[in-house]
Amino acid sequence: MDVFEAVAEPSRRALLDALIEGERTAGELVATLPGLTQPTVSRHLRVLREVGLVEVRPDAQRRIYALRADGLVAIDEWIDRYRQYWAAHLDALEQHLHRKAKESQ
Repeated sequence: MDVFEAVAEPSRRALLDALIEGERTAGELVATLPGLTQPTVSRHLRVLREVGLVEVRPDAQRRIYALRADGLVAIDEWIDRYRQYWAAHLDALEQHLHRKAKESQ
Protein backbone atom coordinates (compact mmCIF):
# COMPACT_ATOMS: atom_id res chain seq x y z
CA MET A 1 0.00 0.00 0.00
CA ASP A 2 1.20 3.53 -0.70
CA VAL A 3 0.41 6.93 0.81
CA PHE A 4 -2.38 7.59 -1.69
CA GLU A 5 -4.18 4.34 -0.87
CA ALA A 6 -3.75 4.99 2.84
CA VAL A 7 -5.36 8.44 2.75
CA ALA A 8 -8.16 7.25 0.46
CA GLU A 9 -9.84 5.70 3.50
CA PRO A 10 -11.99 8.27 5.38
CA SER A 11 -11.22 6.91 8.86
CA ARG A 12 -7.49 7.22 8.22
CA ARG A 13 -7.96 10.82 7.08
CA ALA A 14 -9.89 11.47 10.30
CA LEU A 15 -6.98 10.07 12.30
CA LEU A 16 -4.54 12.33 10.45
CA ASP A 17 -6.84 15.29 11.13
CA ALA A 18 -6.81 14.45 14.84
CA LEU A 19 -3.01 14.28 14.84
CA ILE A 20 -2.65 17.73 13.28
CA GLU A 21 -3.43 19.13 16.72
CA GLY A 22 -0.54 17.20 18.28
CA GLU A 23 0.41 13.85 19.70
CA ARG A 24 -2.35 11.58 20.93
CA THR A 25 -2.60 8.24 22.67
CA ALA A 26 -4.29 5.33 20.95
CA GLY A 27 -7.24 5.70 23.34
CA GLU A 28 -7.66 9.37 22.49
CA LEU A 29 -7.62 8.52 18.79
CA VAL A 30 -10.25 5.82 19.28
CA ALA A 31 -12.46 8.47 20.89
CA THR A 32 -12.20 10.65 17.76
CA LEU A 33 -13.81 7.93 15.63
CA PRO A 34 -17.13 6.99 17.21
CA GLY A 35 -18.45 3.71 15.96
CA LEU A 36 -15.02 2.17 15.36
CA THR A 37 -13.55 -0.33 17.75
CA GLN A 38 -10.07 -0.08 19.24
CA PRO A 39 -8.78 -2.99 17.10
CA THR A 40 -10.08 -1.31 13.93
CA VAL A 41 -8.43 2.00 14.82
CA SER A 42 -5.21 0.12 15.62
CA ARG A 43 -5.27 -1.45 12.15
CA HIS A 44 -5.73 1.98 10.56
CA LEU A 45 -2.86 3.36 12.64
CA ARG A 46 -0.65 0.45 11.56
CA VAL A 47 -1.33 1.26 7.90
CA LEU A 48 -0.56 4.94 8.46
CA ARG A 49 2.65 3.97 10.27
CA GLU A 50 3.72 1.57 7.50
CA VAL A 51 3.36 4.23 4.79
CA GLY A 52 5.26 6.80 6.87
CA LEU A 53 2.44 9.18 7.78
CA VAL A 54 2.43 8.43 11.51
CA GLU A 55 5.08 7.58 14.04
CA VAL A 56 4.60 5.92 17.40
CA ARG A 57 6.60 5.94 20.59
CA PRO A 58 6.04 4.04 23.79
CA ASP A 59 5.31 5.96 26.98
CA ALA A 60 5.11 3.49 29.86
CA GLN A 61 2.03 1.37 29.05
CA ARG A 62 0.71 3.76 26.39
CA ARG A 63 1.57 4.31 22.76
CA ILE A 64 1.80 7.92 21.63
CA TYR A 65 1.09 8.67 17.97
CA ALA A 66 2.30 11.70 16.05
CA LEU A 67 1.92 12.95 12.51
CA ARG A 68 4.96 12.69 10.25
CA ALA A 69 4.51 15.69 7.98
CA ASP A 70 7.37 14.57 5.75
CA GLY A 71 5.24 11.53 4.92
CA LEU A 72 2.88 13.87 3.06
CA VAL A 73 5.60 15.01 0.63
CA ALA A 74 4.52 12.56 -2.08
CA ILE A 75 0.95 13.87 -1.97
CA ASP A 76 2.12 17.48 -1.94
CA GLU A 77 4.39 16.89 -4.95
CA TRP A 78 1.55 15.28 -6.87
CA ILE A 79 -0.90 18.09 -6.01
CA ASP A 80 1.71 20.73 -6.85
CA ARG A 81 1.36 19.89 -10.54
CA TYR A 82 -2.29 20.98 -10.37
CA ARG A 83 -1.91 24.16 -8.31
CA GLN A 84 -1.13 26.22 -11.40
CA TYR A 85 -4.29 24.87 -13.03
CA TRP A 86 -6.39 25.87 -10.01
CA ALA A 87 -4.81 29.31 -9.81
CA ALA A 88 -5.53 30.02 -13.48
CA HIS A 89 -9.15 28.92 -13.12
CA LEU A 90 -9.64 30.92 -9.94
CA ASP A 91 -8.16 34.00 -11.64
CA ALA A 92 -10.56 33.52 -14.56
CA LEU A 93 -13.49 33.17 -12.14
CA GLU A 94 -12.46 36.34 -10.32
CA GLN A 95 -12.28 38.25 -13.61
CA HIS A 96 -15.67 36.91 -14.68
CA LEU A 97 -17.29 37.92 -11.39
CA HIS A 98 -15.69 41.36 -11.60
CA ARG A 99 -17.11 41.86 -15.13
CA LYS A 100 -20.57 40.70 -14.02
CA ALA A 101 -20.48 43.10 -11.08
CA LYS A 102 -19.61 46.00 -13.38
CA GLU A 103 -22.38 45.03 -15.82
CA SER A 104 -25.01 45.01 -13.08
CA GLN A 105 -24.13 48.52 -11.88
